[in-house]
Amino acid sequence: MPAAPGPVLPDLKRPARGKPGPRLVTVVANRRITPNMIRLTLTGPELADVRPNCEGANCKIFLPGAGQGREDFARQLKDGPRPVVRTYTVRHWRPEVLELDVDFVDHGLGGPASAFANRAQPGDFCGFAGPGPVKLSEFYADWYLVAADMSALPVAAAALEAMPRDARGVAIFEVTSAGDRQEIDAPAGIEQHWLVHPDPHHPSPVQEGMIRALDWPAGRVQTCVAGESGVIKALRGYLHQERGLDRKDTYVSGYWKIGLVEDEHQQEKRRESA
Repeated sequence: MPAAPGPVLPDLKRPARGKPGPRLVTVVANRRITPNMIRLTLTGPELADVRPNCEGANCKIFLPGAGQGREDFARQLKDGPRPVVRTYTVRHWRPEVLELDVDFVDHGLGGPASAFANRAQPGDFCGFAGPGPVKLSEFYADWYLVAADMSALPVAAAALEAMPRDARGVAIFEVTSAGDRQEIDAPAGIEQHWLVHPDPHHPSPVQEGMIRALDWPAGRVQTCVAGESGVIKALRGYLHQERGLDRKDTYVSGYWKIGLVEDEHQQEKRRESA
């Protein structure tokens, strides 16, 4: 009797239709924009096909192994096995100079992506795939709710900066320290609140409490809400079930979960979706 077929693994040599495979890109700058956020600027001719206005879209960063050479990593991107990969957000894209900014929350040297961001120097390299679709590509609401922790600051900031200048609403950010507040070019009608939660490894109820206490206006509401999955699960239930918001008008996504690395978190999200 033939053996049962094993799991089907992704073939890096044959990307899905319409999706380019991972590109080899070069680090051109590394700067700490707040005490707990590192911005890497990536470049390379392989980015020439990245579409304009993709700020806020997710992307995949493929991480080289310790001491791995550029040519060896380029072969691995093409032929496999799949390197360590993590999901991030395009913060800025400057197509005229082929430069793309990706912001990393600094978790020290414990995690592979944070360690890479801490150590990366101009001339270092990694892989880049994407970007995916922009989370909020149309703005038609009477009022907007934006909520994010440190992991989701890039998508929240990109959404705010893309909004019509007459947009109204509330943005609630939860950051690790007061110094992690960022300047965001949000419309003047968006009221910003910055909350400090110094230990993100423990869930915080403050953001949910503020959202529940909001004076919700009449009219259509759009949301961009992302962060730790436990917090997001509670907010999703509130927004969809208690407030009755149309799911088409809400982006609500768990980006990570306390106690899980990304691969484990993605597996859990797939199980929940199924």
